[in-house]
Amino acid sequence: MPDYRVRRVRESDVDAVVALIHELAAYERAADECHLRAAQLREALFGAAPALFAHVAEVDGVVVGCAVWFLNFSTWRGTHGIYLEDLYVQPAHRGSGLGKALLTALAEECVRRGYARLEWSVLDWNAPSIDFYKALGALPMEEWTTWRLTGSAQQQLGSGAEA
Repeated sequence: MPDYRVRRVRESDVDAVVALIHELAAYERAADECHLRAAQLREALFGAAPALFAHVAEVDGVVVGCAVWFLNFSTWRGTHGIYLEDLYVQPAHRGSGLGKALLTALAEECVRRGYARLEWSVLDWNAPSIDFYKALGALPMEEWTTWRLTGSAQQQLGSGAEA
């Protein structure tokens, strides 16, 4: 019987997590947009002032899934929450409970630390994930639209240049 385990990420897991994130980018039809390197992730997770956190899912000691997250803050609730940046389990291990176990670990972090919420984004076309999240009791924030400032627009605004 396989040994399934979810735990906090270790520095020795960085290469495996980078590979999983690249697999996720390919699944999300955006492989060419993922430029993450191990050195970047290592610094974000284990550098002098880490602001990124992660859990991994293992099967028989092999990392097959991950949840990468960071803290956000609710000014209305006056407390932190967790924003799940990436949740991914390799296709061969889906349906084994590892995705739920990763989300459970994050929900436990929220409960233990008194955080107000656990939230994430999901692509509109990703019906299997949407169904999975709904089955856990998660609700879409349908009145909200995610906005992003990046690339040349971010550069222009950040440099004080006129639009």
